[in-house]
Formats: sequence, structure tokens, C-alpha cells
Amino acid sequence: MPQAAQMELFAFAWFISCWIGYTLYSDRTSRKGNGLVGAMERQREHWMRQMVARDNRMVDIAIVRNLTRTSSFFASTSMLILAGLVTVLGAAEKTVGAVSGVPLISQLTPLQWELRLIALTVVFVYTFFKFTWSIRQLTYCAIQVGAMAPASATDEDCIRRSACIARIATLAARHFNRGLRGYYFAAALAASFIHPAALIVSTTLLVLVLYRREYHSNTLALIDQSEASRRA
Repeated sequence: MPQAAQMELFAFAWFISCWIGYTLYSDRTSRKGNGLVGAMERQREHWMRQMVARDNRMVDIAIVRNLTRTSSFFASTSMLILAGLVTVLGAAEKTVGAVSGVPLISQLTPLQWELRLIALTVVFVYTFFKFTWSIRQLTYCAIQVGAMAPASATDEDCIRRSACIARIATLAARHFNRGLRGYYFAAALAASFIHPAALIVSTTLLVLVLYRREYHSNTLALIDQSEASRRA
């Protein structure tokens, strides 16, 4: 196998390994309550406990509707990007000739160009399904909020139901996060049009940035501080 082909295979293997590995790591740590995802999971539980004691829950429905709107935006964007990718994929040979003189773009064969476009297409199909499933789960969450009977904050049955609703909202958020993470990794994958080494570097930098933002960001520190103040 030529050395260039070996490097391409290694670059794409590194890309897939980083994506899967970081997703598994994020899911495992969030279940322990660590990171932004874990912190927001606790906030959703507190939100739903507050929802139980409210007679008018229009505020809660409005929050769910706003979350649904955000997921809908990204799902629609994924469809638009997919339409563009399929269009370019149908004219791969013409596209290779058109971008042959563009700086930083490496000289790729039509087959290499098509494989990269197919990889990007798979990524955005993945994000579309993640966002649409998040929308459906948020819809179920809104129905559960509407079905909750008026109760006091000490009603044990309603508290248990509110915990289930918070769990549904958390599952929706996890799928939304995975879809959004797909956008980030798609941006890293675009570096493969420059050089396989660029894909390796961009993927590595992306994982470092995601790790810092989810586990060592100022946002996480402020959320933890707010939670500590509430408990005090």
C-alpha cells in the first residue's frame, strides 16, 4: 500500500477513534455528575421539582418550546447541508477541476473527493437523526409537563414523576449534544481536503477544545457556584 494511502487511512481512523472515544468518555463522566452535561442534568432535576409546585406551568412549556426550536433549527440546517453535499457529490469530477487551483486544497482524485464528501454526508445524516430524536423527546417532555396534576412540592408521587420527566429532558439534551458535536467533527473532517495530517491536527485540537469547554470552562465554574449557593 502506498505511503500516502496509509496516512489517509490512519488519519480517518484517528478521526473516528477520537469521536467515539470522546463520546464514550463524556457519557461516562456525565453519569457521575461531572462536566457541563452532568451539571445541567442536576439543574433539570431541580427545574422539574420546581415545576411540580407551580399551578401555572406556561413558563415550563415555554422553556421546552424554546429548546425544541433550537433542535429544529439545527435539524433543518443539517438537511440544507445534506442537499448541498449531494449536489456536489453528483458533480465530483467538475468540482475537482474547479477547485484544483484553490490554495491549500490538495490535488485529489475524483474518487478521493467522493469519499470525503460521502464521509461528510454520513456525519450530517447522523446529526439530522440526533436532532430529530431530540425534538421528539422534548415533545414527550412537554406532554408530560402538561399532564402533571397540580400538587405541592412535597407530593412524593409527583416528585417521582418529575424525576422521570427530568430524565426525558436529559436524554433529549444528550442527543442534542451528540448532534452538535457532529457539527464540530464535521468541521474537523473538512481539513481532510487539505491534507491527512491536517485532519489529524484539527481532530486533536477539537477534542482538546471540547474537553476544556465541558470540564474546565468558566461557564461550568459559574454553574457549580450557582448550585452551591442554592444549596447553602
